[in-house]
Amino acid sequence: MDLSTFNGEVAGLVAALIASGAIAGLLAGMFGIGGGAVLVPVLYQFLTVLGIDESVRMHISVATSLGIIVPTSIRSFLAHHKRGAVDMALWRSWIVPVPFGVVLASLVAAYVSGDQLKGIFAVIAAVVGLRMILNRSTWKIGDDIPGNPVRAVCGMLIGFFSTLMGIGGGVMNNTFMTLYGRPIHQAVATSSGTGVLISVPGVIGMAWAGWGDPLLPAFSAGFVNLLGVALIIPITTFAAPFGVKIAHALSRRTMELAFGLFLLSVAGRFAWSLWG
Repeated sequence: MDLSTFNGEVAGLVAALIASGAIAGLLAGMFGIGGGAVLVPVLYQFLTVLGIDESVRMHISVATSLGIIVPTSIRSFLAHHKRGAVDMALWRSWIVPVPFGVVLASLVAAYVSGDQLKGIFAVIAAVVGLRMILNRSTWKIGDDIPGNPVRAVCGMLIGFFSTLMGIGGGVMNNTFMTLYGRPIHQAVATSSGTGVLISVPGVIGMAWAGWGDPLLPAFSAGFVNLLGVALIIPITTFAAPFGVKIAHALSRRTMELAFGLFLLSVAGRFAWSLWG
């Protein structure tokens, strides 16, 4: 590759990553979500502008998002654990099922096309978005979390779908626990631990799945863009408090509706690009 072309590609990639991190951090702070569900579509749009090949664009967005989640989920988990807020019995029971779902998702990611991965994200985002919009605090399907094999299957599914979406599983785990009568604070704390079980093997799996692909941009380890991980983590950390300030000016229900509408808009945009 010509040196000037390489430098131009890297400069464009850096600019796109900085912009993605700033927007994702702001929106993540507003919506109180770990950021993956926000970062993936934002990063995808900037990679589109940058001209990254469509066949790997979605894979890079998902894998890089998982890489960014690793340090934040570990830090959050340790902080929640120190306060005794994590349901350690549930977390320990998911040490095998959740990573197993992550491994399955990595195998799937190695063979599905970018459009198929985009379609998966769109469907799950639509379901989660509708859940946010229609959510009621009285919704409950049981008085306590079920034992195995139901628990193990749920953990595997959370790991599987979260990996394909590039998220830490917070939205899915929160939904699972609150539907079984657990308080939201315990659900959020335990979700941070679920994020560790998803993001760490997820990054390894997505790096393996994309290893050696000639269409990947500079500084990629498989589908994980290391430059993106290094740049976006501090930028999202800086931008998130500004989103938090906006969030505190609005009610929780308003934020649920806003995040639900955001996910539906993302799902609609992806669906239109696939079938429109």
